[in-house]
Amino acid sequence: MLSPASAAVVGATLPVVRAHATEITGEFYSSMFAAHPELLRVFNQGNQADGRQQLALAAAVVAFAGHLLDPGAPPFDPIAERIAHKHVSLGIRAEQYPIVGHHLLTAVGTVLGDAVTPEIAAAWQEVYWLLACRLIAAEARLYERGDVDPADVWRRWRVAKRLDEAVGTVSFTLVPDDGGPVPDFRPGQYVSVAVDLPDGRHQPRQYSLSQGPGRGSLRITVRRAPGGAVSGFLHDCVTEDRTLLLGPPAGDTALDAGAGPVLLASAGIGITPMAAMLDDLARTRPTRPVVLAHADRSPAHHALRRECAHTATGLANVRDLRWYEHDHDEQSRPGRMDVDALPLTPDTTAYLCGPLPFMYGIRDGLIRRGLPAERIRYEVFGPGML
Repeated sequence: MLSPASAAVVGATLPVVRAHATEITGEFYSSMFAAHPELLRVFNQGNQADGRQQLALAAAVVAFAGHLLDPGAPPFDPIAERIAHKHVSLGIRAEQYPIVGHHLLTAVGTVLGDAVTPEIAAAWQEVYWLLACRLIAAEARLYERGDVDPADVWRRWRVAKRLDEAVGTVSFTLVPDDGGPVPDFRPGQYVSVAVDLPDGRHQPRQYSLSQGPGRGSLRITVRRAPGGAVSGFLHDCVTEDRTLLLGPPAGDTALDAGAGPVLLASAGIGITPMAAMLDDLARTRPTRPVVLAHADRSPAHHALRRECAHTATGLANVRDLRWYEHDHDEQSRPGRMDVDALPLTPDTTAYLCGPLPFMYGIRDGLIRRGLPAERIRYEVFGPGML
């Protein structure tokens, strides 16, 4: 908890910090990368370029400050858990937090100028370290649970198989290059993939694992993103027998171990974590009721379509629903996913993945239909939360 003195200061200054938050985080990243260019290897420069990372950090810091001040504020635990998983997938270490704290608090002073008194600086430093300690502890638990050394998270994997899945989408099946064990993971989790790009940059990206655990390999399914440096490199340059650096499996949106009905709703490349969940359900809990719902541009763009249809045949109680904007057939529906057409029971657990507007719409529709928000889980590709 914040000390009473700091709580008063933070409460008085939070509106100003909130109003300038993205300016502060933009200054923070600029100054930190100038002083520590090695950190450019850790941060997604695509998200930096379009401003999404700055917005996500600003939102997280402001949300945490509000959480400290107001016991009735929305819980911060889901945000902290999501950040911790992302950090673990990239090998973020406790000793890096002082660097972040220094440049973040310096950015506050740079943007707000003389308005930042020593008392204000001290109060916001307290906010930062409360957040940092919370994340450090959460990350330590995740490293220990996964038996991962935070100083050595990256491991070389060999591409055992490359398969064109759909228009602009490729799957890579990966095995440990050292012949060692494949780590366990929960269906719905992701791995970080780090590549050396032709322009000399070393860049990581996160990709959902698109098959369930227990197969002696990991698989990622990658859609070429418009202007995507890493996805383009994977499509154009990575062939069978090439090796890639992977971080440990991570991610807080994973299939639960219950027996109740499940809705797997996705759009576009959001099919990937759903394919892993479906695979695991068919192999381990084939009697669990499942609704598999997917929306895409056309059947030709629908990645893993035939595989998921085949996997669904191994389930005792499954509905396979599809929406296509173009070229729909007798087995699909035209246009975008209609949330009112999704079979739903009060005890359904829903998993969502796809573009943010899709997830906003489906989540709002499910809540309107009476599904509690806590039974709706989602994976966001990139920084941020719903």
